[in-house]
Amino acid sequence: MKHRILLGWLLVCCVTAISAQLPALERVEPSFWFTGMKNTQLQLLVHGKNIASKKIRFSYPGVKLIKVNKVSNSNYLFIDIDVTAAAKPGKFTIDFVEANQSTLHYTYELKARDKSPNRIQGVTSKDLIYLLMPDRFANGDTTNDVVAGMEEKKVERSLLYGRHGGDIQGIINHLDYIKELGATTIWCTPEVENDQPHASYHGYAVTDHYRIDPRYGTNELYKSYVELCHAKGLKVIKDIVHNHIGSHHWFMKDLPTADWVHQWPKYTNTNFKDHAVMDPYASAIDKKIMLDGWFDGGMPDLNESNPYVQNYLTQNNIWWIEYAGIDGLRLDTYPYNNPMYMSKWAAQIKAEFPSLGIFGETLVSSVLNQAFFTEGRTIHQQIDTHLPGITDAQIKDAIYDLLEGKNDAGAAGGINRLYATLANDFVYKNPMNNCIFLDNHDMHRMYSLVGEDLNKYKSAIAILLTTRGIPQLYYGTELLMKNMSKPDGLVREDVKGGWLGDSVNKFTPQGRTIKENEAFNFVKTLANYRKNNTVLQTGKLMQFVPDKGIYTFFRYNNEKTVMVVVNTNDKEEQLPTERYAERINKFSAAINITNGSTINSLQVLTLPAKTTWVLELK
Repeated sequence: MKHRILLGWLLVCCVTAISAQLPALERVEPSFWFTGMKNTQLQLLVHGKNIASKKIRFSYPGVKLIKVNKVSNSNYLFIDIDVTAAAKPGKFTIDFVEANQSTLHYTYELKARDKSPNRIQGVTSKDLIYLLMPDRFANGDTTNDVVAGMEEKKVERSLLYGRHGGDIQGIINHLDYIKELGATTIWCTPEVENDQPHASYHGYAVTDHYRIDPRYGTNELYKSYVELCHAKGLKVIKDIVHNHIGSHHWFMKDLPTADWVHQWPKYTNTNFKDHAVMDPYASAIDKKIMLDGWFDGGMPDLNESNPYVQNYLTQNNIWWIEYAGIDGLRLDTYPYNNPMYMSKWAAQIKAEFPSLGIFGETLVSSVLNQAFFTEGRTIHQQIDTHLPGITDAQIKDAIYDLLEGKNDAGAAGGINRLYATLANDFVYKNPMNNCIFLDNHDMHRMYSLVGEDLNKYKSAIAILLTTRGIPQLYYGTELLMKNMSKPDGLVREDVKGGWLGDSVNKFTPQGRTIKENEAFNFVKTLANYRKNNTVLQTGKLMQFVPDKGIYTFFRYNNEKTVMVVVNTNDKEEQLPTERYAERINKFSAAINITNGSTINSLQVLTLPAKTTWVLELK
């Protein structure tokens, strides 16, 4: 860690070293834009050697030059323009003029906004998200495994933190597998360029915001991937990072302003104390360290109070949504961002894309801490974040506590914790917008957490796919992939069969073991039932206080009622059902969704040990 911290800090201190090597006009971002946006204001970032000495000149109907902003670094200009409602799609030339110098020209294009019906579908509780890491899922194009000029020079699958060669084409090749499983939405860890010298595979150390990492493919391939997903009835979530960038980001080689990233007299890490953001008694320094401290020494912390940084990030997000037609955003490290900026950001994004699904990563310590970051000021927050949902880690932890079956943990712990956690849903504007999960790329894998107990595994899956919220499944969970996240590379393994030459292919039934097929088919059966039945998507939830190691809840609407019974005990239990009369009084039988068996009487249920039943009442 120390050498990574030093590297990042030295880059901050030596930001002007590249200026002598700069071309006269190095880049314009965003490189093109769209007509018909609700917010007609656009700010172009222009980077080139001494570009601030140039005057700006262009002429195009409906496009107005508002202001040219100079900053402390003369290699930058920020050009404010107004793309009015009268502007039509087309190209025009921006001239950069200076006396006794050759005029520089940049051809700028305005593309027509795509107004196709339902192009951006949003992500809701009707969906099941499949989370994967592109580098570790499948390698569909071996020609991009190594790209000349990039920091990492080889692919080495034996290295936990090395590049393994997975890419967007590999995902495309297995869209039918994901669809067969019953997922409706794909969330990839970030696909944008991460040109770092070490551990760049995870995607959270961006080095170019406007470029898909060439080892994954191209911008055009990413757009095609989204279109192919939509053609197959799948949605796409893009994972974005506001809080930090990679230490080798092109910004870091020539910072636009000294305060583009948070700088300290000496390296300062965040304190990881989200409480400081909401604590009415918090000290200013604790809050500052939480928000302005660096998440990691190799990931410089962006200063989101800088208006140019704000414009850059927001426009980049809008650009990707409109360019590719993605359906949702997952916001990385949400609590570490500037709250005022994120509130403004969400309002701007939702104004342009009202149907877009958005949820923020909030790995925090309580339901209240989660709710603080959600929209509506439901617990008297000082600002409205406008954030529809969060990653609901409290539900995750509660499911594991429930499966442990401890009866002596108090009213809010052990088998009671999931009940108690859901009982607190009144603190959210809409808890159905929360993303619920059992594991992800930063955590122990679920199958290991349940002690490789297949009955507990099935119970966890059954609860995930039947309770409220937007469920997310981590790639390989359906294949009983395991391991603890110490180090985290162990939970980011390749899917066997995704690479040419793999000895087995887990994407096919023939390549899976008997137990793996049992797990896959269990997930597939329940996920597809959920996909085809609105009762598990948007139906109401009613739960009953856990009793004697058994937790029962119902999902119901005008069409169907589903009863979910979790027996956490190590022995078979007889469960009289009089207590549930308000939900089952008009029903006399049931179908067990997971195995198709019929239950002809509901008066007393005979529950196998450590088993969860999902029953459609008849």
